[in-house]
Amino acid sequence: MIQSPKDFFRPLALGAPAPLREIPFRPSRMIHFFDPSNPKMAATVPELARDCDVLLGNLEDAVAADKKEAAREGFVTVAAATDFGDCQLWTRVNSLDSPWVLDDLTRIVGSVGHKLDVVMVPKVEGPWDIHYVDRLLAQLEARARLTRPILVHAILETALGVANVESIANASPRMQGLSLGPADLAASRRMKTTRVGGGHPGYLVRSDPEPGAPDAQRPTAQQDLWHYTMGRMVDACAAAGILPYYGPFGDIKDVVACEDQFRNAFLMGCVGAWSLHPAQVAIARKVFSPPVDEVRWARKVIAAMGDGTGAVMLDGRMQDDATVKQCRVMLDLADRLAVRDPALRALYLAEP
Repeated sequence: MIQSPKDFFRPLALGAPAPLREIPFRPSRMIHFFDPSNPKMAATVPELARDCDVLLGNLEDAVAADKKEAAREGFVTVAAATDFGDCQLWTRVNSLDSPWVLDDLTRIVGSVGHKLDVVMVPKVEGPWDIHYVDRLLAQLEARARLTRPILVHAILETALGVANVESIANASPRMQGLSLGPADLAASRRMKTTRVGGGHPGYLVRSDPEPGAPDAQRPTAQQDLWHYTMGRMVDACAAAGILPYYGPFGDIKDVVACEDQFRNAFLMGCVGAWSLHPAQVAIARKVFSPPVDEVRWARKVIAAMGDGTGAVMLDGRMQDDATVKQCRVMLDLADRLAVRDPALRALYLAEP
């Protein structure tokens, strides 16, 4: 059966809010996870809301089965009691084949849906998963008399999900973005790594042997296990008008490699990454904010190009309409971040 294009933006339940025609870009350099079943961690949420772009109450992995209900109720309590200001509030519900997800959605949307920005759905394998969540959210929004739609974020963590990434990205007007879930994806693909994100010392390329010295040491370079998947995810998101994110970096102590991985994702087009520890919040804020010198250079190029047509030489480098487009990407992000971050605003607008 073929759906009429005009019906794509029709509410899926009587009384549900109209779907958004365009996903709003709000700073989301870090999606910081907290466990609502842990009272000490939940108590830090008001303070974290001042430093984070997104706070996510995790109900799925890392929450034991006997604490699932406590996590759900803890999230409702924290959401109701906290003024999040400009910080977005998300939750990651349990997987769609679990015995908890239906209660996750009905309880949270019914109680604090007016404060919830995004529902993160794990292990999405195809558009059918999004269609189910889409219709259910519409029904719950109508019952709760919500005036704005709750958006959906999907995690790519199975081989089938990656194979269907384009159709997932375009499955619903609710689709806010996609995240790479490297640990579950590695298991799904039968990859031989036990790491959570990041590189692997065994995944490398080696230079050719030196002529006449076959036993001499040959330099190697470690490769990125996730480059293909990130590239495909970023393209799918860009085509659908939604936002791509790198997922978790599991080695909390290795802040250098974490920063490298986050920067790779930023350069490839991701707008943020997950943070599992406060140390990673600062890394994500730094990495996913355009460097000040790049912002100043972008302003210089645009000023020199005038209406953006033709070509000019600037500091020995040719600039044309393509480089103007690149510079506008950088400036658009900088301007959006500057609205939320006064420190960045001062740096981006300061005279060189």
